[in-house]
Amino acid sequence: MESVDISKLRNEKYNATVHHIHKSHSDLMVIRVRPDKKPIAHKSGQYTLLGLGNWEPRFPGTTEENLPETERSKLVRRSYSISASVLDNNGQLADNSKEPWVEFYIVLVRETASGKAPALTPRLFMLKEGDRLFCGEKITGAYTLDLVKPTDSVIFLGTGTGEAPHNYMLQQLLNRKHEGKIVSGSCVRLKKDLGYLSMHEELMRRYPQYLYLPLATREPENAGKKVYIQDLIRSGELESKLGSKLDPASTHVFLCGNPAMIGVPEKNRETGEYSYPKPEGVIEVLEQKGFKADKGHHDRGNIHFEEYWS
Repeated sequence: MESVDISKLRNEKYNATVHHIHKSHSDLMVIRVRPDKKPIAHKSGQYTLLGLGNWEPRFPGTTEENLPETERSKLVRRSYSISASVLDNNGQLADNSKEPWVEFYIVLVRETASGKAPALTPRLFMLKEGDRLFCGEKITGAYTLDLVKPTDSVIFLGTGTGEAPHNYMLQQLLNRKHEGKIVSGSCVRLKKDLGYLSMHEELMRRYPQYLYLPLATREPENAGKKVYIQDLIRSGELESKLGSKLDPASTHVFLCGNPAMIGVPEKNRETGEYSYPKPEGVIEVLEQKGFKADKGHHDRGNIHFEEYWS
């Protein structure tokens, strides 16, 4: 495809500019995108679309893509939860909902289990500050803090970049001067994959009611004793860190990330009964302790979840 065609497609399809990029390492980044139109009013925990054209270059070392020529001019789009760095560049508590840009936390998908070439992230990781891309004008989603009361305990549990909406929710809670305890647990393979670690450490120093629990399952010191989020709850370690029992009457748990970690129960259409997936996910562990997972807009519980898989 000739460069003049690419320039035309970018002008037609793109409506936003890369405002800032920070890469924790080659495969993990925080990116701030500034839409041409100011982002609409939205809530923490919600998501929007990012997109790039199939004509854009791909990051080296990712699965090779063989697209027919008829697909070259198309835009590939994916949903991403909006994240937040919580603190601004001066170290003060920020409010990202008032900024002209939106922040995302993205991992590079080099290959997929199916062998199909990942379409978007190899292109996103070629972006530089000032580059153009597509950003959805609609920001939506039911994964929000709507049901949380000021004195409730709030527990965020995520895997990988599933931490993104939790960071934005955490920022909103701190801006509200939330009175209850707040815990954020993030499970990754390696410590280097904790892209917001220093931010969380600073927040723990400033806010006595806040606790961050990083879990790096493949670090050498964890060989033979990997601890996943389910283990953290089953063993009682989460309650020990929290300093109190998990009380369903005053606690909301938010789960985002790997579907296997979350373990959403499936409803039998004939009997109306729910069955849990195996291996055991967090929802099953918590429901054994008296919690209840959301089952729709009109049947809300105190376990809220967003399956988030690259």
